[in-house]
Amino acid sequence: MRKSIFATFAPAVAKMHSQRGMTGLETAIILIAFVTVAAVFGYAVLSAGLFSAERAKETVYAGLQQAKANMELSGSVIVYTDNATATDPARAKTVLFTVRNAIAGTPIDMTPNLVGAPGLNRCIISMVTADNYTNNINWSVAAIGVSDNDTLLESGEQFEITIDLTTFPAIHANDWFNIQVKPMLGSYMTIQRTLPAGLDPIMDMH
Repeated sequence: MRKSIFATFAPAVAKMHSQRGMTGLETAIILIAFVTVAAVFGYAVLSAGLFSAERAKETVYAGLQQAKANMELSGSVIVYTDNATATDPARAKTVLFTVRNAIAGTPIDMTPNLVGAPGLNRCIISMVTADNYTNNINWSVAAIGVSDNDTLLESGEQFEITIDLTTFPAIHANDWFNIQVKPMLGSYMTIQRTLPAGLDPIMDMH
């Protein structure tokens, strides 16, 4: 009876002894592989995050740089007019306005676009009327008050810009004009005014 039982279970026991098991070395190799893959994946995710953060930081700095370079109108817009003649009614002759840095920021190059020396300016001024559009018009600049005698509009300085309107189609009473001041860095500034029905020699266009 014992012999028959042994004979019955002997093949199963022999088969059990012939199966291979997982050793500690194989387990360590698998764990190391998992850790390596996880580390590579984590590094990729971290690198992408750092790159995104760096790009976001550059965008913020660029935005701050743009904002720091913005200019604003300081005071009113002054318009000089010609007297009416027998063939031509009174018309706008010259427009003057003063600009300054909106906040204490980056200096703005205000080298003028003069008639005798065109193409040296970095700040572009455009003129729009109901009948005409001219980009990069001629203009002159003069420092008002405190200045270090250069053409950089810096914190604490104010520049007066003068535009000769006689080189454009005539702007008469009730006509409008639009001036765009576009510095090299920062957003542009728009000045739009409409002349009154009666023109005085000097007009303060608030």
